[in-house]
Amino acid sequence: MRDAMAEYEAATEQLMRRVYLGVREDSLDPQDVVALACELLRWFQHTDAVLEVVERNPAEVPPAEMTVLARRILDDVGFDPGFDLAPERLETLRAALRVIARYLPTRGIEGEPEIEILEDGFPVGAGVRLADGEQLDWDGPILPNMCDDPAMALTSLAILIQESLLERTWQVWPVCPGHDLGVHASERDHEVAWWCAGDGGHMLAPVGELARALDRRRPK
Repeated sequence: MRDAMAEYEAATEQLMRRVYLGVREDSLDPQDVVALACELLRWFQHTDAVLEVVERNPAEVPPAEMTVLARRILDDVGFDPGFDLAPERLETLRAALRVIARYLPTRGIEGEPEIEILEDGFPVGAGVRLADGEQLDWDGPILPNMCDDPAMALTSLAILIQESLLERTWQVWPVCPGHDLGVHASERDHEVAWWCAGDGGHMLAPVGELARALDRRRPK
């Protein structure tokens, strides 16, 4: 039974990847959708989209409708293309790191950090490798689906870096100089900012402009 399940998972994973790429590249092969639906049906995944695909003649299904059915099936089974099939997610994460890297010198971190794909976990996620070789991935990596939205990617990455540094040094950072409280990355009014809870809450600075904010508040 275990071998049969492993075989099923491998077959469906390959089919899901082919269907996803077909939808993404506008080169969908209807037979791939039918094959995927049949595999899912064989293991009792009787969603409406799966049943519709296996009950209809694929030659009579218009391409646009087959694409919709393929998307529904992928959604039904929770397929995630990861970073490899959706490379724009990785570019979104790298762009977020470029923003966050602007304030790392305020923490005494020099050099260019890099996004590092962590192949040893499932699902495959990403962490940060600093220029000195230190890896930041505390409390788990950034997952690919966190990078579909730039604001979510920026918030998640800021939290990962902040919590990783806290875990290693036991020092809260960044700190609001006006309230001497640790601030946290938060998305508010469609902007990702460092938020302080002091005096009912206020924005210290947008993520990426921390150095300028601290400099303005430094006593002369």
